[in-house]
Amino acid sequence: MTELTKLCKECFPAGSLAWTLKTKPRPAPYPGPRCATHWREKKKAVKAANHEKRVQNTYGLEAGEYARLYTFQGGLCALCRRATGASRRLSVDHDHATGEVRGLLCRTCNTLLGHARDKLAFFRRCIAYLRFPPCRAMREGWTGWYADE
Repeated sequence: MTELTKLCKECFPAGSLAWTLKTKPRPAPYPGPRCATHWREKKKAVKAANHEKRVQNTYGLEAGEYARLYTFQGGLCALCRRATGASRRLSVDHDHATGEVRGLLCRTCNTLLGHARDKLAFFRRCIAYLRFPPCRAMREGWTGWYADE
């Protein structure tokens, strides 16, 4: 005869004969034992719990505060307003000098802010660059386009 197959403990709790002829028991090749569907759910829950614990320990956020901040920001990066954190969670942006949490940013915006070293002059130059690019200034005969603050 055939060897008995483990059944998913989530689909069919211990001692339960919950399946009928229409619903056959699913094999449980994953630890637990769990079927593929319940194994994915378990992994997702463990990952979320680990993330919650890490942001609490690293940034001093309270339980559930990351999720509340994410909702408060409309589920988008606070700067670009494009990234949703669906494929990669939004980063917790904080002031390195004070430790104060400022918001949630996508990786690109967080890197940009870090590269600028939180200097407002950098962003003023960015605005000036976009409004009046150096190539246009050169073609119009300007000299000394750039001015550092």
